[in-house]
Amino acid sequence: MKLAQKRAVVRQSLPDVIVADLRKRILSGDLEEGTLIRQELLAEEYDVSRMPVREALKRLDSEGLVVFQNNRGATVTKHSMDEIAEIFDVRIMLEVDLFQRSIPNMTEAHFAECEAILESMDVSYKAGNIADWGPLNATYHGKLYEAAGRHLTEVLLARVTLQANRYVSMHIDKLDNRDNASHDHHRLLELARQRDVAGATEQLRRHLVNTKDQVMALVKQTRTS
Repeated sequence: MKLAQKRAVVRQSLPDVIVADLRKRILSGDLEEGTLIRQELLAEEYDVSRMPVREALKRLDSEGLVVFQNNRGATVTKHSMDEIAEIFDVRIMLEVDLFQRSIPNMTEAHFAECEAILESMDVSYKAGNIADWGPLNATYHGKLYEAAGRHLTEVLLARVTLQANRYVSMHIDKLDNRDNASHDHHRLLELARQRDVAGATEQLRRHLVNTKDQVMALVKQTRTS
């Protein structure tokens, strides 16, 4: 019985590994928009049967990163410019709402954790380490909103952020705004400490809109070049 239970865990973990790798390749732009991903080729590449590949593609379809097609495989999702704008608009709406609700409930423990993350981010800024910056950025924003206690909204935000970060990641090397981002992040924490809800949420809105505008311009340039 113990062996059967162990085998079940292994079978379930294989699609997880494939999902994580394919997600990384899509978010980095290694698998470009509109790319057809065939099940048989993926199975050969990962040296597995088609079953875990099929399961992985279905999961990515549920995340909106691919469009799954029975007996064919999947196509990497390509959003229209209007859809990309909508993704960022929804993200802005959810983040601003969470931050507004979080600030009155933030404790010294929250502030201290945010400061620790910012210190690590500053190190990554100076080193130009993009690989570290992305996860730290996500962790920092999540910590800012944690005290809101709005778990359903956090789930919705995680999904839309995944979509937004796909376009951010594709153009991260051209988004030369590390200094501005660092300033914005420190300012957000400063205003939150002051319990300046209006000032903090407006700062966050400007920060996110600026990212949206830059990414939209870069996507448009890439598609027309």
